[in-house]
Amino acid sequence: MDETITVILAGGEGKRLTPLTDNRAKPAVPFGGKYRIIDFTLANCLHSGLRKILVLTQYKSHSLQKHLRDGWAIFNPELGEYITAVPPQMRTGDSWYQGTADAIYQNLYLLQRSNAKYVVVLSGDHIYRMDYAPMLRQHIETDAELTVACMNVTKKEATAFGVMQADVDHRVIAFEEKPANPATLPDNPDVCLASMGIYIFSLDVLEKVLQQDAINKGSSHDFGKDIIPAMIDRAHVYAYRFGGEAGRVTQDAYWRDVGTIDAFYQANMDLLLAESPVDLYQQDWPIRTYEPQLPPARTVSSAQGNEGIFINSIISSGVVIAGGSAQNSVLFPRVSIGNAAVVINSILFEGVKLGEGAHLENCVVDKHVEIPPGTVIGVDKKKDAERFHISDNGVVVISSSHQFN
Repeated sequence: MDETITVILAGGEGKRLTPLTDNRAKPAVPFGGKYRIIDFTLANCLHSGLRKILVLTQYKSHSLQKHLRDGWAIFNPELGEYITAVPPQMRTGDSWYQGTADAIYQNLYLLQRSNAKYVVVLSGDHIYRMDYAPMLRQHIETDAELTVACMNVTKKEATAFGVMQADVDHRVIAFEEKPANPATLPDNPDVCLASMGIYIFSLDVLEKVLQQDAINKGSSHDFGKDIIPAMIDRAHVYAYRFGGEAGRVTQDAYWRDVGTIDAFYQANMDLLLAESPVDLYQQDWPIRTYEPQLPPARTVSSAQGNEGIFINSIISSGVVIAGGSAQNSVLFPRVSIGNAAVVINSILFEGVKLGEGAHLENCVVDKHVEIPPGTVIGVDKKKDAERFHISDNGVVVISSSHQFN
């Protein structure tokens, strides 16, 4: 691990998550009642022993950088440990990052002066738990130049991934980015081997391929589209199977790209299942985050005599349910639910306030929104569409900038 540096790509715009990304980068979007999306990748690094971490930021990065400062300033620089946010510095030209590979190429000098032998490349916008140590071990034992983490997906899902083919020794023999007709597993015509966007490079190899790619005017400077396909025939590229027995947490095989409102909503709802597919309560693999000093959550009767109740919900610190109710919902800190207000199948970010008699169903409400008394959202789709963003599956999103009449 002392010979390894980690780069987390955290600069994407996250357009498909609008309006939740109108004022923040996708990795900084709140998740699961108390976390940010990037916390899952950072927690994986922490527990895997990766303690030299560069977070490459770009679009609307203030919220993300503040979160890293407040919640992740935990390593000791005197021991060579760090989590450092790196904004675009235009060291190689006058443009922002032109792709995932270009983002690292523009910061190649940071890798070169780290004296690392291996580079772990991760994305900061996926929800999963993974021990990276066995993957690094395989990379070294196979004398690989590039190792790509992969998982099984259906043939229909595979059109959104980079699809790989590997031989019996796990060496990758073919790779195609988002194919219209993806190659399937030899023993299963309905399943494909998909890249997770998790890579381990030997640094000397990464330097060469990035420098070659940078001068290729026909390249889009992306790992999946350009770098990996070009390496298949001339380098030792291996696949690492996610969800196997190696590591302490990958056996749950849970990995979600929460890049759309519907995917984000469903991943939050997954946490409310009786047996959640991602275990947030494993004591030796906690998901770290920044938490303000807040009083405990509470339910209390309203002046009108209604009891405050919640059923099958995540309730964070500082939440007060005063005569209202929450069912199958995720409530972030400082949420306030007033008398006779009802929240069903919804996600309420920090500081949301529901006035008396308000009713929300199938909603995502951004930070500090105040819902006026008697407001009904999530019941009448036609009426909601006139005021709010609605996802393909009918999830209503109330942005922090919305003005109620």
